Amino acid sequence: MEPVQPDHAVLIQAVTSRMPYGKYKGTLICDLPVHYLEWLHSKGLPAGKLGMQLGTVFEMKTNGLNAMLMSIKAKVNTR
Repeated sequence: MEPVQPDHAVLIQAVTSRMPYGKYKGTLICDLPVHYLEWLHSKGLPAGKLGMQLGTVFEMKTNGLNAMLMSIKAKVNTR
């Protein structure tokens, strides 16, 4: 079995896109708190690109990969 490779485009979008609605409207998706991501996940993530970004950040944060996410955010923001 081949190791899973992250989709760099999804990761870059997750650190540059903002939440379009709700309590955290305007917050970068990568900066959403875990409790909010857990709540969204329990309700069912939206379809499409937003759902993929939210799901990716949820998985990364709940699996201890927040440092990787913040590293990507720092690299994208220094360009």
